[in-house]
Amino acid sequence: MLVVLILAGVLFTLGWVFGVPLKARLAFLAAIWAGMVLAHLALPAAHPFRQGTGGDARPWLLLAILALAVWAYRAILQALRKRARQHEAQTMPEVKKPLFSEAELNRYARHMMLREVGGPGQRKLKEAKVLVIGAGGLGSPLLLYLAAAGVGTIGVIDDDAVESSNLQRQIIHNDRTVGMPKVFSAQEQMEALNPFITVKPYHRRLTEAEAENLFAEYDLILDGTDNFDTRYMANRVAVKTGKPLIAAAITQWEGQIALYDPARGGPCFECVFPTRPAPGLVPSCAEAGVIAPLPGVMGSMMAMEAVKLLTGAGDPLRGAMLIYDGLYAETRRITIKPRPDCPVCHKA
Repeated sequence: MLVVLILAGVLFTLGWVFGVPLKARLAFLAAIWAGMVLAHLALPAAHPFRQGTGGDARPWLLLAILALAVWAYRAILQALRKRARQHEAQTMPEVKKPLFSEAELNRYARHMMLREVGGPGQRKLKEAKVLVIGAGGLGSPLLLYLAAAGVGTIGVIDDDAVESSNLQRQIIHNDRTVGMPKVFSAQEQMEALNPFITVKPYHRRLTEAEAENLFAEYDLILDGTDNFDTRYMANRVAVKTGKPLIAAAITQWEGQIALYDPARGGPCFECVFPTRPAPGLVPSCAEAGVIAPLPGVMGSMMAMEAVKLLTGAGDPLRGAMLIYDGLYAETRRITIKPRPDCPVCHKA
């Protein structure tokens, strides 16, 4: 019997060495055991095989009982360990992963020193979702500063590609990215500036059909476009979805910016501009020109207003418009009010 057990042990070990699955090796042992039992039951008591393998079937049956006892003991231990782990998972307090890594705490330290922002304000920025319409002159500094400030999710939609004539003022792009879609060029620079944010590029023109679903995904909309069709459409959808809209515009040496938020008591864009200017009255930058730093000034103001609004700091431009004249270094702040007969927001 001992010889058979030793032989079975050697074969089991060789199976392990050659990578035979455990189930197959156990099945092999079970086959040997069954063969031994059947041989003892079938052969005469005086048969040499029976005499050399234990004499009768009882030692083999006892061996099976011992093996089953060991297996049952292991199964009970495993079940107890599993229950202990489940109990520990249910009773132990959940260890939450810190919201900010050490690298982020160092990155945003100057924000957190400000009493108006601090840790809670930086948390709001990290959890915020902001959509920027346009990755051109206004969008360039706006997107860079939103990324630098740590706004967690930044969407950018634009259907244009980078042209060499853009590089005079659109500082998020560079000569290497000429010909590349602006949203991907912007994404590349934003992620290089801050790897802890999520950038969602949308390489297409914003249409009213998709704007409502897209706006619904974000907390704040920023409009840096250069055409009135998109401005009026973005305003309509922002009012419909209840999203605050920060919009700016530039031409030559001048710019303007306001927060349009009728859901919280402010006017909408169409309250202030009920009719679009006649063709040619407000020429585009391509038609009238624009001084290079002006988009930087106004785009940075847009980023400032976004950070204020998201963190709750200061007094945002809700119900006010800031007008900047770069040629004479003058600024004016004027009051703007909701218009009772506005067809867009009078019910908002």
